[in-house]
Amino acid sequence: MTTSSRTLGEWFSEFGREAFRLETLDDYSQSGGVDAYHAFLAGEEQPEDFKTSGWVTTVGDAVRAGKRMYRVHILSRPLTDYLRFELGWGYRRNMAAGEEFFILDTTDQANPLPEAPDFWLFDDATAAEMSYDDNGKYLGSEFHTDSSRIAEFKAYRDRAMANAVPFADWWAEHGE
Repeated sequence: MTTSSRTLGEWFSEFGREAFRLETLDDYSQSGGVDAYHAFLAGEEQPEDFKTSGWVTTVGDAVRAGKRMYRVHILSRPLTDYLRFELGWGYRRNMAAGEEFFILDTTDQANPLPEAPDFWLFDDATAAEMSYDDNGKYLGSEFHTDSSRIAEFKAYRDRAMANAVPFADWWAEHGE
């Protein structure tokens, strides 16, 4: 149920302590950074507007205010072109701003969260369940604040974190 008068974008400046993201898809290529993704595929340099995107500012502002922004991406190898872009360009860029990343690699193990949706969890109180089409285009978010749903999203987060490794460690072993 949609129970928040705030938009997803507003939550990124208004959360108080932490924002957690679970990513479950191999392709978000129609949801932002499309030009940068095409530059990546063409073997070009990172566009300047990608390096200095609004997201970098959002993360940096939150981290400087003492807030934590972190995420787990569930994936398996070999990486899709999009994942090579997201991890190689996006994650490394965002880490410099203070965002934390973890990888739950299901290449050699079963996915411990096969039913989990993509979502953001803000301050353990509000979840934004995200919807995408088959081409990786963001369709919108459904907000949840009822305690039983929040407990479900917190359990997803906790299980993901318990099974994930820090991105830098994973990248050192599997990055390209």
